[in-house]
Amino acid sequence: MKNRLNVSVIVLGVVSLLFLFSLTFFSQSNTSEPVTASTFDQQEEESYANEDQSSNERNRNSEESENNVTNKIDNSINSNNGDVENTVENHVDSSNSNVENQVTNEINAKESSISNTIENQVDSENADVTNTVDNAIFSDSNDVANSIGNDINVTVDVNVTNQINNSITAGSENGEGSKNGEENGNNENGNDEDTDNGANGENGNGEDTPETVWGVDSASITTENMLACVRNNFGDPEIWGRYLGTNEGASYGLTAEEVDLLHSENIQILVIYNHFNDGTGYEHGQDHANAALEMARDFGIPEGVALFANVEPIYPIDSAFIQGWHDIVSDSEYSSGIYGIFDPSEELYTAFEAAADADPSILEEMYVWTAAPNEGITNEENAPAYNPSYPDGAVIGGWQYGLDAEACNIDTNIFDGNVLDVLW
Repeated sequence: MKNRLNVSVIVLGVVSLLFLFSLTFFSQSNTSEPVTASTFDQQEEESYANEDQSSNERNRNSEESENNVTNKIDNSINSNNGDVENTVENHVDSSNSNVENQVTNEINAKESSISNTIENQVDSENADVTNTVDNAIFSDSNDVANSIGNDINVTVDVNVTNQINNSITAGSENGEGSKNGEENGNNENGNDEDTDNGANGENGNGEDTPETVWGVDSASITTENMLACVRNNFGDPEIWGRYLGTNEGASYGLTAEEVDLLHSENIQILVIYNHFNDGTGYEHGQDHANAALEMARDFGIPEGVALFANVEPIYPIDSAFIQGWHDIVSDSEYSSGIYGIFDPSEELYTAFEAAADADPSILEEMYVWTAAPNEGITNEENAPAYNPSYPDGAVIGGWQYGLDAEACNIDTNIFDGNVLDVLW
């Protein structure tokens, strides 16, 4: 019994010592200041308050920031070669963005190359982006590349519209137009209708022949867009001068499709031959006259229509060539005509008078289409008073008073009522 009491006393003593040791240890560990829950909550509230303030500042800036960007590019080109490169780049960073890009290209050329590139980089809350590309091309050889890229980062609302319109009219080369005309049966329509009109001495619509009419001529292929260009910018032509066969680098040859279009619009066609650059020598004149007759027959041009030899001012010309041309053409089913600058100071004027002195039938039968004087391009309403320069006593067919319009690739003319009987 005594031994058990001693053991109990020892155990109690050990426990007491352990209690004192633990109490001392924890007392020392708690001497540093604790981080209370109230301190953490206060820091978190301050953090949220700073974020709210920053957010409010951004919102105020967004409400006040608005960008409207408008880019409009209009190109109207009339040349043998038309190369256009348009590049539009927009970098917009605002709350509200309105971006409008509009590119319009109208090209009338033998060869054309168009490159349109639009790049929009928009960082915004609300954005409206509109991209429009319109290409109207009248050309045989076309290379068109359109690229629109939109890199848009919008948080709320975005409207993007991309529209590309390509209207490409390609002509034909190497005489294919005449071959198509025969296969499509266009020749029969032209022969029946226009021969009758010429015989009646009327303007294709039952009316009496006017003293003069307004018209144009062009080295380019006539399309609906081309016709609309002329009507919108210049007037309503009653005569349209076009070339027989393609002359590389100078003019496109008349096509069957053009004939159908022009006749459907009650426009008569004046036929031009321009496949020479040396107008000297009687046999040379005969050779080109025979070539013109062959081309006209192959294309189905009706009898009675005048074929106009195109004499440019840089070409040498003599009376023998004019005589040779006239002898062959006037002895055929067609009528004889000649075009050039008939100013008294020009070699052509002198050569024509010499030919007419040698053969009076030239003065009586050969239609003269003069490019003198040059008064400059106008619309129909503002055309000058009819005042062509040509040899006395000659049969005047018309006056090309304006050269090389900037739009539509045309020359402007006032034609004499005399010529209406020998048009197609």
